[in-house]
Amino acid sequence: MVAASTKNIHRLKSSMRLSSVVPGTVTGRKVHELTNVDLAMKLHYIKGVYFFNSDAVEGLTVFDLKKPMFIHLLPLYFVASGRIRRSETGRPFITCNDSGVRIVEARCDETVDEWLAMAVEDDSTFDDLAYNQALGETGLDSSPLVFIQFTWFKCGGMSVGISWANVLGDAFSASTFINHWGKAMAGLVPHNLHEPDRPAKSEPPLSVLPNLIPDSVKRVDSVGDLWFTPNNCKMKTHTFHVQAEKINHFLSNQRSKVSAFEVLSAIMWRALSKIKEDPKETRMVTLCSNKSREREFEFPSNGMVWGTVKADFWVAEAEVSELVELILNKREDENCMIEEMMGNNETAEKSSDFIVYGAKLTFVNLEEVEIYGLELKGQKPVYANYSIDGVGDEGVVLVLPGPECGKEGDGVNGDRSVTVVMPENQLAQLKVELKRNWSIA
Repeated sequence: MVAASTKNIHRLKSSMRLSSVVPGTVTGRKVHELTNVDLAMKLHYIKGVYFFNSDAVEGLTVFDLKKPMFIHLLPLYFVASGRIRRSETGRPFITCNDSGVRIVEARCDETVDEWLAMAVEDDSTFDDLAYNQALGETGLDSSPLVFIQFTWFKCGGMSVGISWANVLGDAFSASTFINHWGKAMAGLVPHNLHEPDRPAKSEPPLSVLPNLIPDSVKRVDSVGDLWFTPNNCKMKTHTFHVQAEKINHFLSNQRSKVSAFEVLSAIMWRALSKIKEDPKETRMVTLCSNKSREREFEFPSNGMVWGTVKADFWVAEAEVSELVELILNKREDENCMIEEMMGNNETAEKSSDFIVYGAKLTFVNLEEVEIYGLELKGQKPVYANYSIDGVGDEGVVLVLPGPECGKEGDGVNGDRSVTVVMPENQLAQLKVELKRNWSIA
C-alpha cells in the first residue's frame, strides 16, 4: 500500500501546473500590519483538503474555478494576494500589491475512494494534495501566502487543497476564505469584510520584559528570510475518527457539562502521558480555542486564544474526568504575554524566532470550523480534513468536525475527527493505546 502510494504521489507531482490568480480590481497602496500574535505564528502553515465526487465537479474547468476568485473573492481578500515585506526596523508586514494566490493543477491515476483508502493507513498521502512551500523558499518578498490546489482523480472526482500561511490568519480564517470561494462559485457575492478587534497595546515596565516568555511558546534559532524550522525527529500525521455515539458515551460519564473537545483532549492527554519517555513532559499542555463565534465576515486574523494548563499529579494515572476539570477550570490564558513577548522581541529578531504549535503538547479546538461548509454545485465534500505544518517536536492534536457532523438527533452534533501530528515512534504507540483502551482507531 505504501509503495503504491509513493509511486502515485510521484506521478501527481510530475503532472502539476502552477499559475496565479490576482484580484479583478486594483487594491492600491494598502499595507496590512501584522500583529505580534501573527508574527508568533509565522513558522506555521494551515493545510486543508476537501474531496468531491464527480457529480459535484462535472463539467467544471480550471477557468470556471479561477473566475470567481478574480471577480469576487480576491477583491475582498486582497490581503491574501499580498506579499511579505520588512519595515526599516526589520518588522515584517504585508504589502497588498495584488501579486495573487498561487493555483496548482494536478492529476492522478487513482479514484477518490482509492486515495481515501490509502489515507487510512498513511495520512501523508494528503500532503501532496495541498501544495507544500514555506514562505521564503522562492524569496520572501515573492512567496505567495496562499496556495490552492485542484487535483483531478481518475473517477472524475476532485480534491481542493489549501495551504495557508498562519501569519495571515488561523484555521478559522482559512476555512472561511475557501468557503466564500464556494459561495462565489454558486453566484453568491460575499458581504464586505470587517476588521477584527485588535488587541490593545500595553507597556509594562522594562524590568519585567525579560520574564515575558509564555509557557506556550518555544524559542528557536533565527530563520532569517526562510520561514521554516526543522524538527529534531521524524513527524507523522494521523487522523482518528470518533463516532457521535462513542463521544456521547464519553460525555455521559462526566460530572460537568463539557464539549467533545475537552473529553477527547483529556483522553489523548492521558494516553500520550503513558507513552512519553519522561511523564513530566506532559504535566503542562497548551490549549488553543476560538474566542469569537462571529468570524464569517472578518478579515483574516489570528483570533484564537492560547493558554496552558498544568497538572500537579501523574497524568498517566489520572481519571479522564480529573483532566477534563483541569481543562475547564485551570487554564491560564497567555495571549497578552505572547503579544508583549513578540513586541519586545522586535529588536532581537535576528537572533531568535518562536514556535507555538508543538512547543508543548498542544490541543487545538476546531470543532466550530465549518470544514464541511465548502459546497460545489450544492454538494458538500465526501471528506475534509485539516492539519498543521511546522509543528514542534511535542506534537499537536486537532479536534475537528467529522464527516457526519451536524446531523439532527446527535447529542454531540455529529462525529469528530482527531488529527494528530507527532513524532513517528510516539504515534505508533498512541494508535495501540487508543485502540486497546478506548476502541478509537
